[in-house]
Amino acid sequence: MQYLTFGSAGRQASVIGAGMMRIAGMDFAQADTFVRTAIENGVTFFDHADIYGGGQSERIFGQVLANDPSLRDQVFLQSKCGIRPGQFDFSKEYILEAVDGILSRLETDHLDSLLLHRPDALMEPEEVGEAFEILHASGKVLDFGVSNMNPMQMQLLQSGLPFPIAADQVQMSIAHTPMLNFGFNVNMTNDPAIDRDGGVLEYCRLHHIIVQTWSPLQIGFFGGPFLGNEQYPELNALLNDLAEQYNVGADTIAYAWLLRYPASMQVITGTTNPERIASAAKAGDITLTRKEWYQIYLAAGNRLP
Repeated sequence: MQYLTFGSAGRQASVIGAGMMRIAGMDFAQADTFVRTAIENGVTFFDHADIYGGGQSERIFGQVLANDPSLRDQVFLQSKCGIRPGQFDFSKEYILEAVDGILSRLETDHLDSLLLHRPDALMEPEEVGEAFEILHASGKVLDFGVSNMNPMQMQLLQSGLPFPIAADQVQMSIAHTPMLNFGFNVNMTNDPAIDRDGGVLEYCRLHHIIVQTWSPLQIGFFGGPFLGNEQYPELNALLNDLAEQYNVGADTIAYAWLLRYPASMQVITGTTNPERIASAAKAGDITLTRKEWYQIYLAAGNRLP
């Protein structure tokens, strides 16, 4: 497993992360087994959000930590806030209230990272900065980041923050590559040339912002997994061949493809299956060649100019 240094606090976090959106449907024993299996395989990064399962995902995870407090020092805990029914809310009052709720449900005294969950058009950077200062000074949050923001939104937010943005969590998979496509098709008139994100990958590299990829096995926006999907025969054949070559699963190769991009990358998996998180963890030890990376990109149906 590879680890990266996260934010100003300098804590180490695994490049493979466990997304906790679906843990709400598990009982304590299942959740405990999953968390311990992840840690045993080097996955120390756990990604939550206050809306996952209406807070139940955090409650279940909190029960695991409460049952064995020694686990807290072994994990990097991240959660997100900002989504409310029918609106996004980055107000100072709401951020502070949301974090208190998160900490209570997770049964911990601090988060290693807090992300703002989707952009709020009514965001006041200075107000967010005040909330972050309070949370940091109290020790409730060590580092801060965002989710699904483009470069201009991050730049605007950063203008009011006392700390650098540590991470941006965005959707990316072999079957969802708009952040890459327009870079290959500069000054062309085809659909892949459309800049849909303002060059977020390049911005994150320039500003040393960690790129966290969500839905790493999905087709588009929750279009189902591409692994084993008959719509992607060439891609699956190649992934299976490479999996055999590296002696891992096809999913491991899919995660390794994301990690091969030369930014500070983290892959947020969505599995709650102990065997699959163990398989995902192996991606942290694989570095695909440049040729293999491009072969996979093209096998997904993409084309180079």
